Amino acid sequence: MTLNMPSELLEAAMATGHGSTKTATIIYALEQLVRLSKLAKLRAMRGTLPDFGPDLDITRGRA
Repeated sequence: MTLNMPSELLEAAMATGHGSTKTATIIYALEQLVRLSKLAKLRAMRGTLPDFGPDLDITRGRA
């Protein structure tokens, strides 16, 4: 696969220490992009799901 990207950007990414080769650096960056996207989706769902757990105040005798 051929990629056209700024060499300075790739070198800066490699300097972070998350990849000793260009391929490893690109794979790491893509994995992080996917992870951050999934986290953003989870954050967007915050507060939208019903609470299925027990009421902890009642369970702990505080109610």
